[in-house]
Amino acid sequence: MTADVMDQSTNTDKPAAAAASPTAQPTDEPASSATVTDKAAAAATALDASTGAGRPLAADEIRAMRERIDEIDQAIIDLWQERSRLSQEVGKTRMASGGTRLVLAREREIVDRFRAALGPDGTQVALLLLRSGRGPL
Repeated sequence: MTADVMDQSTNTDKPAAAAASPTAQPTDEPASSATVTDKAAAAATALDASTGAGRPLAADEIRAMRERIDEIDQAIIDLWQERSRLSQEVGKTRMASGGTRLVLAREREIVDRFRAALGPDGTQVALLLLRSGRGPL
């Protein structure tokens, strides 16, 4: 051991910070990044894990809204499946009567209706619905 290291390890009169760095002075600077990180972690753990809310009442509201969203999603799924079955039946009936596989004017009408109601994303929704009923082109 060097003399400097021995002095630091055996000198118990000095505070630890002063022993490690004789020029260290107390400052009014903000806490170290580790302390800030600890505070951020504590704040994050205070959030409700399932909703991300910071207050219990907000978490309850979010849970209630999510429950309704889940109900709506199920209704959309059920309607999507019903629409797909009906659309397949229309196609089979049309083709069995000697008609065409597709009626592009009807598809265009559907795409336009969805675009008008939902904006640009409506086009994508309509195309997905049409594909689920008729299959890929």
